Amino acid sequence: MRKKPHSKQTFRLDIELAKLLEERAHARGVSRTEVVEAALMSLLQSDQDERMEAALARRLDRVSRQLDRLEWHVELTNEAIALFVRFWLTSNPPLPDAAMKAAQATGKKRWQGFVESLSRRMEAGPKLQDELGRENRRGTQD
Repeated sequence: MRKKPHSKQTFRLDIELAKLLEERAHARGVSRTEVVEAALMSLLQSDQDERMEAALARRLDRVSRQLDRLEWHVELTNEAIALFVRFWLTSNPPLPDAAMKAAQATGKKRWQGFVESLSRRMEAGPKLQDELGRENRRGTQD
């Protein structure tokens, strides 16, 4: 077997880095030179760009999936609000002026109750998406 020619190089390493190098070489049962050569080859090889591109592609795929879920949640929110507003508008006739003040006071109390309930639900659940998932599963089992 023909040995590759070597060139002797001298480098100064930070003490902590030198300790890590020694530990890695000892753990793998190889020389420090072999660890340094392998690390340099990994860093300097042309496929480094390909590995970085693959890592970036994986991250972009993850972000894309997260954006898809976010889009679904926004659409769900929009549709839920639209359904509620349509139902409310068709179910509740306008109030006469004489009843408006009392209705506003009652509405303020009900709003506060709604906000508190929403806060508890957001912290502890169940979330609407979970309920929708359960309802959809029940519907497909019937």
